[in-house]
Amino acid sequence: MADKREYRMEELAERAGISVRTLRFYRERKLIRPPRREGRIAWYDDSHLARLHTIAALLERGHTLNGIAELADALDHGRDVADLLGVDGPSEEEPVRLTPEELAARFEGQVTTENLAAALDLGYLGTDGDEIVHISRRLLDVSAALVQEGIPLADVLAAGARVREHADALAELFTTLVLRHAGEPSLPRLRPLARSVVEAELSLALDRRLRKEEDGASPRSQRS
Repeated sequence: MADKREYRMEELAERAGISVRTLRFYRERKLIRPPRREGRIAWYDDSHLARLHTIAALLERGHTLNGIAELADALDHGRDVADLLGVDGPSEEEPVRLTPEELAARFEGQVTTENLAAALDLGYLGTDGDEIVHISRRLLDVSAALVQEGIPLADVLAAGARVREHADALAELFTTLVLRHAGEPSLPRLRPLARSVVEAELSLALDRRLRKEEDGASPRSQRS
């Protein structure tokens, strides 16, 4: 395995395309982690370089340094990806790795400290060094699509929290049913049946809700 690359302050600043003075300023603002010290020499590594590239990208997108500092703090204190996903745990979901700037690009102007904290609290996001890991490509894509339709990300996340509560209750109901009548070994095999029931019931519920909306709109349309 190759040795970890390290840089002195001047070399790191040059590679990041910034001045040494700017690098010192970022360090004082805690936008980057403290370097490793060897006597009076400060050593930086590729994670510092990646963070500097992220800062530059977020500044280009209009984020302020205060906002970037808050985002960096939220990410640095976020749940580790191993804790988020578990080790060798069963899952049908595909995690997605993103840089902070890629996440900002997906949700243009809405990756605020509050929304990031909400996503971290929900367990949608975890951190792996300077990378962000979303637990589910499907949830990420749906969230981005809803935001593109004009729904604020904060409302999407709030709805996600409510869906999580109902989903946990459904999972508990299904697990209890299977354990009572078929035993624990049957859980993985019967899991697709639970998903099919939930998908079908949600589809039927949406049908009923849409008909209700249409029935309510018809008299208003006739009067107009």
